[in-house]
Amino acid sequence: MSTQTVLFDNPGPRARMRYRIIAALGLLVAAALAWVVVGKLNEYEEFSGAKWSPMATWETWRYYLLIGLWNTVKAAALSVVGASIFGFVFGAGRLSGNRVVRWVSGAVVEFFRAIPVLIMMIFFFGIYAYNGVFSADLNPLAAVVTALTLYNGSVMAELLRSGVHSLPSGQSEAGLSVGLAPGQVLRSIQIPQAVTAMLPALVSQLVVILKDTALGTVITYPELLQQGQNLSSLHSNIFAALVVVAIVFIIVNWTLTSLAGLLERRLNRRGRTAGDAVATAPTVAGADD
Repeated sequence: MSTQTVLFDNPGPRARMRYRIIAALGLLVAAALAWVVVGKLNEYEEFSGAKWSPMATWETWRYYLLIGLWNTVKAAALSVVGASIFGFVFGAGRLSGNRVVRWVSGAVVEFFRAIPVLIMMIFFFGIYAYNGVFSADLNPLAAVVTALTLYNGSVMAELLRSGVHSLPSGQSEAGLSVGLAPGQVLRSIQIPQAVTAMLPALVSQLVVILKDTALGTVITYPELLQQGQNLSSLHSNIFAALVVVAIVFIIVNWTLTSLAGLLERRLNRRGRTAGDAVATAPTVAGADD
């Protein structure tokens, strides 16, 4: 079998040489930029021990970083619960046989998907503060959770809808043939399979929610980034504080991503992916008959 692809030929010696030269020039430019950045940071003594030593003390973690991490996790957890409920309700609404319900659900989902999360946070922060719905301490948390719930719930609704539409038509036809109503087919057959098939993508959405909590710093919510900024104001070490905050975010997000990958591999071994659902669906329906 030919090693050449359909779209392009394998590069020849001259083309490979050009690629190597371009790659080398790119590395040189990146190294020069890194040298300039490091030089400027060193000029302002950002690598001095006096600015990094506070990051290794228990007081820093106890009164700043751990509090910020807890607030980040708390906002993300509340948003996940709210977004899951929102996504299930409006995702099912978009799949409803009632035209009015389907249109209203689609309008709500598309509306909140189109608005940036930060704008919604600022909007709800102002609304809650003006009406006095929450106390001054809870107002930023409520605004962050509301914005993340509406946006990510809309994304989950679309994931659910696309998951149901990816199922073979034989699934709904089998349910209708045994006397189930269209709504019963959707609730009992299609949605459970769609949720199983889209579970890795849904879990990956948790990473998005967790990262977007950092936008709460604009409305003074004391999440991890805001606490890092407060810490840098105390010790005048903005670079060290942001590096540590970034490392904490990377560790948490990497953990969630690894869990999502582990979940996907387990589903693949059990034959529960979308492709396997397509392959096994007629057999299951036949067995139920």
